[in-house]
Amino acid sequence: MKKRKVILIISLSLIAAVIGWQVIQRIVRASLGSDQERRSMPIAVEVQEVKKDSIRDVGNFMGSLIPKSQFTVAPKISGRLEKLLVNIGDRVEQDQLIAVLDDEEYSQQVRQAEADLLVTEANLEESLSSWDMAKRELERVEELHRRGISADSELDAAKGAAATQEARYKVAQAQVVNRKAALESAKIRLSYTKIQASWEEKTGYRVVGERFVDEGAMLTPNSSILSILEINPLLAVIHITDKDYFRLEKGQKAVISTDAVPDQAITGEVMRIAPLLKETSREARIEIEIPNQKEIFKPGMFVNVQIEFAVHEEVTVVPVSSVVKRMDKEGIFLADMENKTAIFVPVKTGVSSKDMVEIIEPASVSGYVVTLGQHLLAHGSPIMLPGSPSEEEGKGDALKSGEKR
Repeated sequence: MKKRKVILIISLSLIAAVIGWQVIQRIVRASLGSDQERRSMPIAVEVQEVKKDSIRDVGNFMGSLIPKSQFTVAPKISGRLEKLLVNIGDRVEQDQLIAVLDDEEYSQQVRQAEADLLVTEANLEESLSSWDMAKRELERVEELHRRGISADSELDAAKGAAATQEARYKVAQAQVVNRKAALESAKIRLSYTKIQASWEEKTGYRVVGERFVDEGAMLTPNSSILSILEINPLLAVIHITDKDYFRLEKGQKAVISTDAVPDQAITGEVMRIAPLLKETSREARIEIEIPNQKEIFKPGMFVNVQIEFAVHEEVTVVPVSSVVKRMDKEGIFLADMENKTAIFVPVKTGVSSKDMVEIIEPASVSGYVVTLGQHLLAHGSPIMLPGSPSEEEGKGDALKSGEKR
């Protein structure tokens, strides 16, 4: 009984295997047949003529805008901020008064220095008078000594008194100079209570970027009050890799635009090229100066920068969408208009723009290139062009089959 069961199980397994094999073969034949039918069916495509045209080699970069120059206004002395005469966004001219500190303490120092100067000047006059009297006394004693009336000791005493008064006079002179310097220092400190905006160039204007304190705040020396910016012109800063670094030159034109103001684009000029690429990013800093008379662009904006490196005249160009890859080869499908087939041609591309790409090799590419439907094509695939009889016939057959249904 056991042997019969084993034989029966083996027989059923063989029968199931044979049936399964037949089913698989039928499925494979059906799929192969459908693939062949699919390959034999023409594929609807769109084509465009290969042409000769000019194409621009343009680099596209992202960057940001910064002021051409900026500085922070800060007091040189301590004191209470009494008045702030400008605010954020205000224009500032050269040497314009923009803030005032409480000057009571420094005015008092000036008055004190003036009083000290008056005292030292009075001492100077007194010492000068004493020196004059000592010189006259010395002259009298010297005359008496020549006549033999006065003793040598009297002459020596007169000379010592005159020298002493002369020394006192010189000390008084030095004190006057010192007091005058102290007065000038006090006046300078008093002038520091009037804070002005000043920069190297004597032309143009600046604008207030930020305000850091309010009126009434107690300030220490070098504490920030305002930031002053130069926004006309501005600088667009981008960072480029070594791929494009050696293609840049000072004076090259660049077109700057921003998504914030899409209908405004402005032409700038490359002003500075960093002499090194940073090791961390392998990028170099590039500064492009742009005019900003209408102040449409603001510091801190992200910008798109286009720099034209070269223009290739009268070269073979095709739409970017027509370039595909087959078997790791880049190429295009040319339409054989007579035989209605697609021919795959490997190509070497060059400069590309938004819509077109340059074909470097082969140089003799001509005819029509497939721009839509090429992802379904293989070399030698039949194609169907819009408006061709085959397409109209296909539409008619479809309508007939629909009517029958």
